[in-house]
Amino acid sequence: MSEVHFTVDGKELTAPAGTLLIDACRKAGIEIPAFCYYPGLSPQAACRMCLVRQEKVPKLQTACTTTVAEGQIFTTNSPEVEQARKAMLELLLGNHPLDCPVCDAGGECELQDMTFRHGAGESRMVEVKRHKEEQQWSPAVFYDRPRCILCYRCIRECGEGMDVWALKITGRGANAVITPNQGESLDCEQCGNCIDICPVGALTSGSYRYKSRPWEMNHVATACAHCADGCKVTLGVHQTADGAEILRADNRDRSGQNNDFLCAKGRFGFDFVASETRLTKPLVRNAQGKLEAATCEQALRLVAAKFNEIRARQGSFGVIGSTRTTNEENYLLGKLAREVLGTSDIDHQRSADYSTLVGALAGTEGGFASLNDTLKAPAILLVGGNPTDEHPLVAWNLRTNVRLNRAHLYVANHRKIKLERQAKLTQAIPVGEYGKLAAFLRDGQSEFAKAIAGEDELVVLLGHELQGKDLAAVIAWGVERGKTRFALLGERVNTRGASDMGLLPDRAAGYVPVSAGRDLAGILKAQAEGSLDALLVVGANPAKSKGIDGSQLRKGFVVALDLFLTETAREADVVLPAASLYEKSGTVTNGFGEVQRVEKAADRPGVKSDLEILLRLAGAMGVNPATLVEQKGRGVRADLGQARGAQSGEADRTAVLNEALGIEPQLSPFDPMAVLGEIENKVASYAIDHARLLLGEVVATRPEKAPKAEPTARLSAGAESDGLFASGTVGAESNLLKALAAHQAAKVR
Repeated sequence: MSEVHFTVDGKELTAPAGTLLIDACRKAGIEIPAFCYYPGLSPQAACRMCLVRQEKVPKLQTACTTTVAEGQIFTTNSPEVEQARKAMLELLLGNHPLDCPVCDAGGECELQDMTFRHGAGESRMVEVKRHKEEQQWSPAVFYDRPRCILCYRCIRECGEGMDVWALKITGRGANAVITPNQGESLDCEQCGNCIDICPVGALTSGSYRYKSRPWEMNHVATACAHCADGCKVTLGVHQTADGAEILRADNRDRSGQNNDFLCAKGRFGFDFVASETRLTKPLVRNAQGKLEAATCEQALRLVAAKFNEIRARQGSFGVIGSTRTTNEENYLLGKLAREVLGTSDIDHQRSADYSTLVGALAGTEGGFASLNDTLKAPAILLVGGNPTDEHPLVAWNLRTNVRLNRAHLYVANHRKIKLERQAKLTQAIPVGEYGKLAAFLRDGQSEFAKAIAGEDELVVLLGHELQGKDLAAVIAWGVERGKTRFALLGERVNTRGASDMGLLPDRAAGYVPVSAGRDLAGILKAQAEGSLDALLVVGANPAKSKGIDGSQLRKGFVVALDLFLTETAREADVVLPAASLYEKSGTVTNGFGEVQRVEKAADRPGVKSDLEILLRLAGAMGVNPATLVEQKGRGVRADLGQARGAQSGEADRTAVLNEALGIEPQLSPFDPMAVLGEIENKVASYAIDHARLLLGEVVATRPEKAPKAEPTARLSAGAESDGLFASGTVGAESNLLKALAAHQAAKVR
């Protein structure tokens, strides 16, 4: 698109022809106020706050609908324009309730900000303000009609962005009001994006309303604890006498790969942290067979003594890891299993075959897709899965890409999914026949296959239905056609990280081949047969996911680390309470192989991170934690110095002195950065830009550096089919997610 030249307030600007004036001005640092305008949504021109003067045009024009052209001249700051803005604000405030001291939006309200900056000092309105009672549209969304300024953001966000269309406008003029499309309650995905996009306090959150003010909270940026999309979430944390309490989750600063988007789980599913059923004390099974409270030292001494006794007689261990623990914890668990316990019987609940994906594309530059590709790629093939329910950010990106960039979306699935509404073509695949997909695409006889063959560049998103040789065959087809990138849609927050860090029976960290041990099914079978002496389960619940009777787990000595007394933990001999992802630091890797930091936000008395528990267990077994973790954190700490230097304008003095003197800074093994430093040195694909990581950015790994490998056999553990309001154990312990699920179930009936 050709560039055009135009003038704004005497300043010469250039922009692509057809660019909205408000976008061009904001890019140039010229502020034009607006309520109804929002990036990525269609122009509305409802609030009239963005009025500007255009030369040779008799009336003031709305900057949110005016496109720039060659030679145009605009004035955005003049007495005439300022008076128009004051008049608009006076009309908006004429019937607006003066409840700023109690309104949830107080301190974050765009109407407040605009009034202070552009509003009149007094109002000519003397009539009594209208009052309407607040409405509850769902357990998560409340609507206060008098506060609404009819900007239509919520309607467009729900319709254009979410493709739900749960809201509408009824009435006209002063009687216009936002209402749900279905009766008096919301029939939607309960994402809550309408709350955050509201410029005032008309829409408020059921989990946060009337609890705090933004300046009373600490705002901690971390990774969402639910699905594998890797959304950044900002937790509003209030300090109490008992510790830190999470009151709110959002991403209003629009940072991270998800911009301001969050799904229901990311926005409302944080309350599992404060669940009354959380474990806060270690539990040890007594002589009568019942679990009773113990101290951490007592529990660790018991586990260490039992593990040492089993090691001494060369007994057998099984280890089951988690898709919710950090990369550092997963890496350490792998080392503990292989180097201390001496076992290769290690696995986790694998919902996606990352081992085959990485092995098939190893050495292939440009073969791995990024999350951003789902937002920018000109053509995407979605095979299996249901991103709307399982990967809401991916679904959001795909819809946005089709809507704004006219990307071509192709869907091949064994079931009907919502994203077919955005698809150019769809292809039905019979259940169990995904293995024929590669041959079908290679054959190129159908309209679907011909259309895909005609695409120059293609991103292929693969659901958990494709595994082993079937997955490898599709990847081989893509490598043959060229200009094809792949991504595998895992299930939980660190499903990819668990595989990358070597929680696999036949691959160590970085997918390095090792002598194969038993997989998850084999471990559980051996436990049920009594051929395992000890089973260590970290953050997993195989008893529920595999439908195992408790008596099958009690055949050997069982140790569980978890947040809750799950079906598996109930059968353990020792249960150690662990911290959630919101209560510790470290890193996680999303399904696209992109790493981001986890920051500690909350506290829970009595719980410890899995990293600390594992290191203390090693210490109790006689293994020095300092030798278990190679303390080569210099690279990470030097990167941190560079990162701080980039922010402050000067290098970190300690890092500079250490570099000059050749000193390797010694990190405590209990510091996740120490483990990350070892990962950097040991795992080729994780030699990443830590300066960007430590500054809060998402950093891509280099999985093509992993060794080439044959495809795995079909996974013994499949996906647990998490939905919009379901996320395994933590989702089941979220009261608000359960309330939302019940609300939607009632709407369906």
